[in-house]
Amino acid sequence: MAERTDTLLRLHAAAQDAFGRHVRRAAADGSWQAATPCTEWTVRDLANHLAAEQLWVPPLLAGRTIAEIGDRFDGDVLGDDPPASWASAAAGARAAFAAPGALDGTVVLSYGERPARDYCSEMTVDAIVHTWDLAVGVGADPAMDPEAAAFALAALAPYADELASSGVFGPPVRVPDGAGDQARLLGLTGRDAADPLRGRHRAA
Repeated sequence: MAERTDTLLRLHAAAQDAFGRHVRRAAADGSWQAATPCTEWTVRDLANHLAAEQLWVPPLLAGRTIAEIGDRFDGDVLGDDPPASWASAAAGARAAFAAPGALDGTVVLSYGERPARDYCSEMTVDAIVHTWDLAVGVGADPAMDPEAAAFALAALAPYADELASSGVFGPPVRVPDGAGDQARLLGLTGRDAADPLRGRHRAA
């Protein structure tokens, strides 16, 4: 179990770090309004979404409920210094997950009680997939770390029939036979590696 915990925490931290690199790139080149593969989300919208998700982690792991937290993390959480805001939110989530015994507890999410370990896994998968989205948005290399892609694919594959109906993911995109883990993961989550923006154009 210790090895599994170490691996999960390492993958979570690596996914955060990869996302953060693209946040800093967006700040450097001003590509906040560029389109991303996430329909209706610009680069800034996507960065804000994931930063807000990180902010939820410490209070949820501390036993707070969604009702108790309320709308504290609604709206713009990036402020005037998005890289700093992202770094602070990511560090708080990372520390909360890494605290002794944190992954052995439970959290209450919007759909009910969930083991904290599974919550960390979901957050890791979300960061892995959204890092690809953000890379596309800022014009960076969207290649995933092979271990990260394999982890996310293994986590989502058992729920393939449920993903599209959840309303969170688009319809699955067919990938060629023999496609690698990254292409299969993207197709499973409704993303087209061959045409990431599907006709959308990046903002200047």
